[in-house]
Amino acid sequence: MDVTPQQTAQALGAGTQIVDVREADELADGVIPGARHIPLGELRSRLRELDPALPVITVCRSGRRSAAAADQLAAAGFSAETMAGGMLAWQAAGLPTA
Repeated sequence: MDVTPQQTAQALGAGTQIVDVREADELADGVIPGARHIPLGELRSRLRELDPALPVITVCRSGRRSAAAADQLAAAGFSAETMAGGMLAWQAAGLPTA
């Protein structure tokens, strides 16, 4: 399921885990404050860093990789969604970045 950037911003204060699956060099373009960086290629090996009791929203640049990440997380038993449009949509909405 996709969530909007605005829904993602609201979820930040509600205990939802935000996972940015972009590569390290892409983070210079801005990061959602409070997001955890786990590149998509490392996600399976780093699942233990996430709390399976809390929902997860995955984020990438445009939404494609984050959809794959949400699928991986769901298969591992997490409640996972992807942010539609990725960081491009987040920044277009004027939401803050770190």
